[in-house]
Amino acid sequence: MVYICRRETFNASHKLYNPNWSKEQNEALFGVCANQNWHGHNFELVVTVKGMPDLETGMVIDYKVLSKIVRREIIEKVHYKNLNLDVDFLAGKMPSCEILIIEFWKRLAPAIQQESPRTTLHHLKLVETKNNSVEYMGEGLEHYQDLRLQEPNVVKQD
Repeated sequence: MVYICRRETFNASHKLYNPNWSKEQNEALFGVCANQNWHGHNFELVVTVKGMPDLETGMVIDYKVLSKIVRREIIEKVHYKNLNLDVDFLAGKMPSCEILIIEFWKRLAPAIQQESPRTTLHHLKLVETKNNSVEYMGEGLEHYQDLRLQEPNVVKQD
């Protein structure tokens, strides 16, 4: 099995804040990440896929194809966005790195499989700061509850 890694970056803001808790509870747990005026990061997403090289191309997947999938499914939706307010697949969810990486997996795994049937998503790594990162390999997804903290803000159009 051969493992291919692709790194993409994006900038986004978010706030870790549970609306069911008091301001004091939020500040005690989330500290500066509960700032009412948000805060931002320069994120790095490393996507690892696996498969056997095609005998004609010598590739598991063309890096350009993998980049296109990651950009379409994730980067274009989160880059320069407020993760709490602007990203439809995160609506009402706590935008912690742990939740982000699971939601990214849910989008990337089927998209990669559809465009490159011989290729499987193997591993994601999301770097928030030089000291903080999360990694996910798809385990436990069947037990992940798609709970929302609140109903998403829906803009009604007349």
